[in-house]
Amino acid sequence: MSSQMTVVIAGIVLVVAIVVALVIMRRGDSRFTYDTKHGTAPRATEGEGNTAATAFKGRFSILTAGVGAMFAALAVKLWGMQMVSSDYYDKQAKSNQTRTVTTPAVRGRILDRNGVALVQNRPSLAVVAYRDLADDKVLVRHLANVLGMPYVAVLRNIQDNSEGAQSLHTIATDVRRSTVAYIQEHAGEFPGVKIAERTERQYPYGETACHILGYTGTITSEQLEAQNKKSSGDDDSSAGQISYQSGDIVGQAGVESYYENLLQGIRGEQTVKVDASGNVVGQAGAVPAKAGSDIKLTLDLKIQQACETALASAIELAKTTGYSNAGNGAVVCLDPNNGEILGMASEPKFDPSVFIGDVWTELNDDEGSHPLLNRAISGQYMSASTIKPLSALAGLEFGTYTSTQTTNCTGYWTGLGKAWGKRCWLESGHGTMTLQSGIANSCDPVFYDMGKAFFYNDQHPEGLQEVFRRWGLGKTCGIDLPSEGAGRIPDAEWKESYFTDSSAEDRKWNAGDMTNIAIGQGDILVTPLQMACAYMGLANGGKQYVPHVFLSAVSRDGDGDAYKYNGKGKKKRLEAKINSDADLALVRNGMHDVIYSASTSTAAHFNSLTPQVYGKSGTGEKSGEDDYAWFCAYAPADDPKYVIATVLEQGGGGSDTALHVVRDVLGAIYDEPDTSSATGDSSVR
Repeated sequence: MSSQMTVVIAGIVLVVAIVVALVIMRRGDSRFTYDTKHGTAPRATEGEGNTAATAFKGRFSILTAGVGAMFAALAVKLWGMQMVSSDYYDKQAKSNQTRTVTTPAVRGRILDRNGVALVQNRPSLAVVAYRDLADDKVLVRHLANVLGMPYVAVLRNIQDNSEGAQSLHTIATDVRRSTVAYIQEHAGEFPGVKIAERTERQYPYGETACHILGYTGTITSEQLEAQNKKSSGDDDSSAGQISYQSGDIVGQAGVESYYENLLQGIRGEQTVKVDASGNVVGQAGAVPAKAGSDIKLTLDLKIQQACETALASAIELAKTTGYSNAGNGAVVCLDPNNGEILGMASEPKFDPSVFIGDVWTELNDDEGSHPLLNRAISGQYMSASTIKPLSALAGLEFGTYTSTQTTNCTGYWTGLGKAWGKRCWLESGHGTMTLQSGIANSCDPVFYDMGKAFFYNDQHPEGLQEVFRRWGLGKTCGIDLPSEGAGRIPDAEWKESYFTDSSAEDRKWNAGDMTNIAIGQGDILVTPLQMACAYMGLANGGKQYVPHVFLSAVSRDGDGDAYKYNGKGKKKRLEAKINSDADLALVRNGMHDVIYSASTSTAAHFNSLTPQVYGKSGTGEKSGEDDYAWFCAYAPADDPKYVIATVLEQGGGGSDTALHVVRDVLGAIYDEPDTSSATGDSSVR
């Protein structure tokens, strides 16, 4: 019987007792007497006026009416509780005896395009218990000894508030089977201690694709707060979103984070019986959890591994050839026909399975080169000479450098006066250069002339920046990974607002600024992914697709795909206007000559590769540091299927080190490894 019902019955008994007492009082009333001499007819002992007896009679009537009303109200309430609201109170009574707790769901796997598991789940045995186990200090200490854990750590895990009060609290995970066997064989020594099957994220290929895959971790208080704020808002943007609880494991970076809604499963429910103190005393029904969806990425494991191996090898080459500060870099390989990322690597790497304790501090230490940074999409660098094909298209379109125009390169350019002279990377000079040979030999004075002409062009003084932006530089590419960098295309307005502490004269955009960005130096910033997209456009006649790593979500029954990227698998990013086919042909011819004509050593590496390659090297300069090595290319030239862009921080000349990244990745794709040992003779910068 519920406590509310007991109170009601006690109230009724009390009212009845009051009524009985009043009746007895009434029987003792002496307002009437009997005439013993003249019969039994009663007569009043006093007159009918305002006497004490009369007043008592009135008060008694009022009291009787009040008690009756109370009794009637209680009777109605009792009837309502018993007949009308019996189901409600029965439900309330049962809710005081049970609690519903959630059980975790298995996260979906992450596969490459061929179905190879890059992230999967492995079974794990965990020791768990309800929170009231903390009251038995002797048992807790005994359990700590068996698990080989500090007593305080075991106690803290049992009392952990990140898991619900009636949920089983995780004391230890990945417990050895011998330890589990001991606990199960000596169950009498461990009352309330249970063994639960859990799953842990497993990375079969270790650090491979770590920056793309990302990692998981316990949901943070900031993430929970953001969720609660969003769900309490007026809009319905949170409709259909997963509702998280403290202690949940969620994606914190990369694909694990970006596609959290697909990978995260649906929690199950377990009904438990509790006593008056809230301690769990038994279990009732359960609704099983539903696993998250497996997802396929556009990555090809073979190409991904080739990207990582090639990048690491090129960094080692740079170190052995005098660039001891080399160590960081990135490479992107994508399909220009749809924007699919086939491989993406960033150095240094990290192990996604070790995000505990002091490891986080180590990975974010300034002296540790920030391995969590995905330099392929977040690293922002000077583009160096890899931007010269776009500069050439701008010059041809706006007439600041024609296809027949020439520049005499002496190794030192004085187009803005001797006081503002600039060197060519080849200090001995290239001699007479056209625009095509200027691309092939990466001759800086050709593009200095172009930059100067833009600055003094009254109609299109910022035509160069216009073309760069038209090809997608200075804004994100829209890749489905977090923390993509936007880069920067500087102009007069930007310089005025950026250098606020400088004088008005120093904030003015000048001819030197324009000549700098024409060769990819100065204040221009790009990401490797942006340059890969730009070269996708060069391969496609201006057309670029949005780069992406998601391919499809696998049906829960494993039969086919439940969802594919953008339906047909590609989404146009932009289509850059090109002035004429002749302009594009000139630029492409220059990129051909970079590979096969300008340098015998470069040609030696690519002549052993069946498909023809078009590309451009670059060597960036940064004050106080060694040169940055760049190389961008696409192949086959007549039917492009692969675009590769790479940068090595402080890695030397582009054709000395970065070239090898592109060549080795293509060699792995076509099973034609680089057999040349040629080194730079007159390497193009």
